[in-house]
Amino acid sequence: MIKRYEDISVNGLDLIREIGSIGNGTAATALSSMLNAKVRMSLPNVRVMDFNAAQASLGDPEELVAAVLVELVGEIEGIMLLLLKQEFMDEVAQHLLNQSNVDIMQLDEMQTSALIECGNIMISSFVNAMTALANVEIQLSVPQIAVNMLGGIMSMPMAMMGYHSDRIMLITGEFRIDGKEMNSDMLLMPDVNSLNVLMKKLGVS
Repeated sequence: MIKRYEDISVNGLDLIREIGSIGNGTAATALSSMLNAKVRMSLPNVRVMDFNAAQASLGDPEELVAAVLVELVGEIEGIMLLLLKQEFMDEVAQHLLNQSNVDIMQLDEMQTSALIECGNIMISSFVNAMTALANVEIQLSVPQIAVNMLGGIMSMPMAMMGYHSDRIMLITGEFRIDGKEMNSDMLLMPDVNSLNVLMKKLGVS
């Protein structure tokens, strides 16, 4: 019985990593088609970290970033958040909109739509892999996008889910768009009951 995020076993984290790997493969194919570019994504790393450690590992808390957030409802409930940094936004704008040097504080409608769609692809690919591997039903909310300093963005999941845990599940990796390397940082915060459902469905005691 999982009572805290820290109770997740090594086998449990390995299975979440496998879900991430399947999701990354699907996301890379979809993004390649969308951006008309060669997209490659590495095997993800999955860590359970406290809020301060997670924030420190992601970079300068005053760095301006965007984030796409989706709520999960159904057998697994919680939130997922994908961080979008400047270099990723520039690549998306260049390939999809033929624009360069995105002004993160003044995203126009087309830029916002493109970033939400990219974020939705990456989050949906992970969730679809989870539903297939664990045989669970999950519905996703309409994705939302926010722009803020990294510290402000990181406060969002804690404000929404912090009463369940002061820990965050961080799913990180690297990907390349036409050979240009950048990081992929995704936060998964299911509630504790959902963690137990997921581990049971995955066959982890």
